[in-house]
Amino acid sequence: MRYRFGLMLAALWWGSLTELGFVVVPMLFTHLPSPAAAGQMAAKLFTAQTWLSIACTMFLLLICNQKEAADQDSRARAAIKFIVTGLLLAVLVEFGLSPRIISARADGGHLKLLHGLGSAMYLGQWLCAGLTLWRLSQDKRPAS
Repeated sequence: MRYRFGLMLAALWWGSLTELGFVVVPMLFTHLPSPAAAGQMAAKLFTAQTWLSIACTMFLLLICNQKEAADQDSRARAAIKFIVTGLLLAVLVEFGLSPRIISARADGGHLKLLHGLGSAMYLGQWLCAGLTLWRLSQDKRPAS
């Protein structure tokens, strides 16, 4: 039961990152009247995504770091490094990079560089979530 809950959390984390980053935000910039309006809405959605990512990763760490689960399941141990890395990336983007993007937008600073860095960190978080899902969903049977 606990293992399936962890698998569902990993799927939610990866799926929400995928949907927001590769579908919703590009549609905002395509369909809203101005890039500024799309950017403001995207920022709000990325903040909501960060909190969802934090919740998913914290619950995944609780599930994967339990002694009885870790002793029995090497998949959980292998996923922990990706979970922690994804959590750190989410927190760094939200609390370290986003305020700098907002101030760069106001004073015309290095906005393009900061957006590129944020995109790279989002992609890193997406990869961590995908690798977590991949590890947790691996079949325990030996290869034949």
